[in-house]
Amino acid sequence: MAEAAAGGTKPGAVNTTWAAFLAMAFIVVGLAGLFASYAVPLPLERALARDGALDAALLAAHGPDAAAALEALRPQLAESAEALLPPGGDMDAKIAAERTAMRTRLLAESASIAQRTHWLLGVITVMALVFGVAILHMGRRG
Repeated sequence: MAEAAAGGTKPGAVNTTWAAFLAMAFIVVGLAGLFASYAVPLPLERALARDGALDAALLAAHGPDAAAALEALRPQLAESAEALLPPGGDMDAKIAAERTAMRTRLLAESASIAQRTHWLLGVITVMALVFGVAILHMGRRG
């Protein structure tokens, strides 16, 4: 009775302090998943923004000063600008080809981010498990 009042536990029992550490091990996994969830939608958001920029480039290509208008869109077009500038030839075909290439690049980026996220969560889960088992093992000793 005095041992329990002093904060000790019976031999073989799990101390609540160690159980709290174990809970924190799993909270770390949850937080890693939460942080990773911010990275996963980025390729989709970039694809939607780039698609809008390519629509604007299509309109600009048929405008009065296509070169200046397309140059003004360079920041929104990012690497797609290299395929479209300087304007000339069949701009509709160039923009359609770049739209397809952009989607292919961003799909590959999306797959890469998803794979890294899966690995991150898997590794952190295993490390949390190892940490939790070690904490419980230490709790049984002390």
